[in-house]
Amino acid sequence: MIILFGLAGTGKGTQAKALSEFFGWRTFSVGQVIRDTGKYNDTTNAGGLIPDDDVIKLMTEQIEKATAEGFNIILDGYPRTEYQAKWLMEHMRDDIEGAIILEVPKEELYERLELRGREDDKSKEAIDRRWDIFEQNIYPILEQLKQHNIPVKKVDGVGAVEDVTNRLIKTVEELNPNATEQKDDVNGEEIEKSYGE
Repeated sequence: MIILFGLAGTGKGTQAKALSEFFGWRTFSVGQVIRDTGKYNDTTNAGGLIPDDDVIKLMTEQIEKATAEGFNIILDGYPRTEYQAKWLMEHMRDDIEGAIILEVPKEELYERLELRGREDDKSKEAIDRRWDIFEQNIYPILEQLKQHNIPVKKVDGVGAVEDVTNRLIKTVEELNPNATEQKDDVNGEEIEKSYGE
């Protein structure tokens, strides 16, 4: 299991999808899993966070199902808080191969989020709040990973999408030497690839 961190607008969702297609893994975006429930739209649109126990329950269900099917996993934006990180370390530490932080300067993030135009990105106040929450939470999360000897790598998220993807592929292969490009997933089904298009 690889954890992919990054502020809103870094492209981590796009990159997590590209990595999952390249390696034949499953990717779970905490934001998408939350949005799919439809229960928390008011909170997310205001830039707020969902209760930790709710997030843990939703994500654990997805992780356990994919693991039971034999898939390795990329976690997109999870854990989001120190509490979630502690839970993950207590229950799934042995499955985690490493974490990657996708780094993009704030000035470029503003431009990207304006272009993206999603409802919860439109207000500058909501964007700033999400940045503040991320920065407040990432340090204790990284401290949890450090205490449990989880390697953390930083990857430059600026440049062409394909270039960033290639940097990430190389980093994943460093964290998991068994990770190689796959044409079929663990069930023998052909992977539909949008990667590189």
